[in-house]
Amino acid sequence: MQTLEQLRSGQLEGVTHLALSEQLTHFPEEILTLANSLEVLDLTNNQLSHLPDSFSQLTKLRIIFISNNCFTALPTILGCCSNLEMIGFKSNQIATVEASALPKKLRWLILTDNKITALPEALGDCIHLQKLALAGNALTALPLSMKRLVNLQLIRLSANALTAFPDQLLDLPKLAWIAFSGNHFNRYQQVINSLPNVASNDYQLEKVLGQGASGVISLAQWRSNPHQLDNDIAVKVFKGQVTSDGYPQDELNACLKTGSHPNLVASLAQVSEPDYLALIMALIPAHYHNLGLPPTLTTCTRDTFPTEFTLSIEAIMKIIVQMVDVISHMQIQGVAHGDIYAHNVLVDDNANILVGDFGAASIYDDLPPEQQQKIAAIEWRAVGYFIEDLLSICHTQDKNTALYQQLYTQAQGYISA
Repeated sequence: MQTLEQLRSGQLEGVTHLALSEQLTHFPEEILTLANSLEVLDLTNNQLSHLPDSFSQLTKLRIIFISNNCFTALPTILGCCSNLEMIGFKSNQIATVEASALPKKLRWLILTDNKITALPEALGDCIHLQKLALAGNALTALPLSMKRLVNLQLIRLSANALTAFPDQLLDLPKLAWIAFSGNHFNRYQQVINSLPNVASNDYQLEKVLGQGASGVISLAQWRSNPHQLDNDIAVKVFKGQVTSDGYPQDELNACLKTGSHPNLVASLAQVSEPDYLALIMALIPAHYHNLGLPPTLTTCTRDTFPTEFTLSIEAIMKIIVQMVDVISHMQIQGVAHGDIYAHNVLVDDNANILVGDFGAASIYDDLPPEQQQKIAAIEWRAVGYFIEDLLSICHTQDKNTALYQQLYTQAQGYISA
């Protein structure tokens, strides 16, 4: 993190990335002195509510993050930024999004956790858009023009007020990751409570094992074990009222609806107390590790992998067989995972996998059959991309094999379905 003092003293001359968090209430005009170099600007965690017209002088700016500020409208000056591709205004107070605020090269738009009730029809003109995060707003419908977003791959619509599933999304040729739980058309789904309830004081949280958009996972030990569950447990404590993927209760419901499968992280119990929701899970053996790494600002929607990490074609085949079985199981239960990625998969040295992270999962078996079929096809497209990503790290000597070609053909079949 840099400082305003450094900027004013000239120490940051020529930087391409700038991040300032100093409870700023006004846009620092000194930022404009970086117009010849600045590509990424992060003003998250300030008190800003306005961008000046002079902001358009930042002609090299590609990425801007101004989350956790005080904007009530998406600044229209953004639409004048000729090279701006990525906009993140999560957790402001935005109620208005004008057509003029959308730059022509927009590729990634994050408006999670705001107060937006409607989006402009001009959104459909953003033909380069790949990733759109809208969870936690007050949208009652989406622009019909979104059917033109032929490059859209990921959309988050959970925790809104949509009265009907937006059909205009269902035939988008590249859409693979979609989350839509917690809307008016599916807000009050009844799910059989298949897990026992325990109290939060029945266990002791220990070290943090990991965290994501929806919660923090910690190693835990039982103080008392009223249902005689596994001794080795991890506990996911959900964050707040709404996350970037939706409501915690919807994630828990999706876990309950999905049930058990050998390649899913096992859920053992739940905690449902005022202001405290948690899921108790079987502790994953230490020899499992993440299969991949999350997308970067450059890859946008596609996973990355550690440098020099490769897999044999036989290991890739084994992983794919297990993933296909998991998705088939979930579709029988009427649940879309919504986040099929290598970074959400744990794997051991024998290519056995465990799939977790239901933050973007949505229950869809109460929708009309045609919608259900198209949602299932979207989920299979994600599996196709998952296979493509794994094939990208295949051992070089295996890339000319018949099995490699078979898996490549399988991936293309899922993607084009």
